[in-house]
Amino acid sequence: MKISVLGLGIIGSAWARNLISDGHAVRCWNRTPKDFPNFHASIQEAVEGAEVIFIVVSDPPAVQSVLDKIKPMLGSGVLVIQSSTISAKWTLLFAEQVQSTGALFLEAPFTGSKLAAEKRQTVYYLGGEPAVVEKARPILEPLSGAIIHIGPLGSASSLKLAMNLNIAGVTHALCESLALCRAAGIPDEVYFNALARNVSRSGVSDLKEGKLRQRDYAPQFSLKNMEKDLRLALDTAADLSVSLELTERLKKIYDQGMSAGWADDDFIVLMRLLDKKTGEHG
Repeated sequence: MKISVLGLGIIGSAWARNLISDGHAVRCWNRTPKDFPNFHASIQEAVEGAEVIFIVVSDPPAVQSVLDKIKPMLGSGVLVIQSSTISAKWTLLFAEQVQSTGALFLEAPFTGSKLAAEKRQTVYYLGGEPAVVEKARPILEPLSGAIIHIGPLGSASSLKLAMNLNIAGVTHALCESLALCRAAGIPDEVYFNALARNVSRSGVSDLKEGKLRQRDYAPQFSLKNMEKDLRLALDTAADLSVSLELTERLKKIYDQGMSAGWADDDFIVLMRLLDKKTGEHG
């Protein structure tokens, strides 16, 4: 198929390479020019003749910027798959803009880091009409470990934000737990050996153990993106009159990390705040 991938970040670039490997005619675009296969500096050239358009950018303003540029080129037969993590409110707004051109819109936020994307293990949360989901399935299945149709438009975005605030909370609890043991003189090896036999062991602890032990903050998922997701989750909670007190507190800690200049590091970089307080270095 003729597919456009708009946004060549950590995930978008992995999907684009896999789509190319699958034999699709893929055109790519990124706001910042990149040395990448089939890259087009013009977004209009990148979407010309596309049957499927992936949008994988950072936040609602970035999605709106993309749509402003490509809407004149949309029409019947085009499927827009919006995979940026945004809120239900923004999803419905963008869906209306796309559908007004006659094109189809599917919200497809996902879970899975760089490694999952590269290994075709992305888990997609889909929101939209069943017929649109089925149209997208042959394209998404080769990229994914699972596809879950959450419900109507907006539902997948809300679920994705809920999942990410959970990940952020569990990860920070892991970091505080590790900081306590480091301050008590307990080696990381002993800590993680004990954690492996404790009910609190998690997918997050398995994923981040090596990075925490090595103080490796190269991004699998950046601090700025998780901060954005916490902000959107709090906005959504306010719209729904739900109180998220722990998330509000965690957002303030993320603000400290952003102010420290760690926006592009992995979100576990907040361990630096805890190591500093306990006299550790790294």
